[in-house]
Amino acid sequence: MRLHLASTSPARLMLLRSAGIEPALIDPAVDEHAVTLAAERAAGAPLQPATLVQLLARAKAEAASATLPEPGLVLGGDSVFVLDGVIYGKPHTPEAAFERWQLQRGRTGQLFSGHWLIEHTAAGAERAVGAVAVAEVTFADDITDAELHAYIATREPLFVAGAFTIDSLGAPFISRIVGDPSTVVGLSLPTLRRLVVSLGQEWTSLWNRPADGSAADPL
Repeated sequence: MRLHLASTSPARLMLLRSAGIEPALIDPAVDEHAVTLAAERAAGAPLQPATLVQLLARAKAEAASATLPEPGLVLGGDSVFVLDGVIYGKPHTPEAAFERWQLQRGRTGQLFSGHWLIEHTAAGAERAVGAVAVAEVTFADDITDAELHAYIATREPLFVAGAFTIDSLGAPFISRIVGDPSTVVGLSLPTLRRLVVSLGQEWTSLWNRPADGSAADPL
């Protein structure tokens, strides 16, 4: 049973590849803003971080599963960064990214990553499980404005939750992580393994990349 990733995130793809899995990619084409607004209207209040990432992870997995013509596992994921109780997604603009870094420099926040895993069978039956992983991230307190402008100019932080990465150019600006580091990248590998096992599947049966990381045909 192959893993299908309902995400266009390069970071999530990289994590799965590093764990020996070459997923089939599906763009779920979910309007995250519309899904969030609908849920908040129904609840009559803003969503809590864990509820939000789980909602969006589920929406993505279900949208992708609806298009799947073959048996497989479908994974949806979503992440947000929380500082002082405020939820931060992707900044999208250099100005917003710089403002975020001015707030979080030298401080600690939480990265929430939601996971929703669907087992899609040949008969069309489905089972699903989900979980949220949380990790604390502390930023260096001596980052200069010049460093921030140079980092933002690469455009890397514009399209990631919290305006930072730990697996690329942003890593030197992170001084401490408490929790599973892959959670901060956008997908908790230990959490995913537990979800796979809970559906009666073997984690190692998803391995379809050779140990040297070169391309391989799916098993």
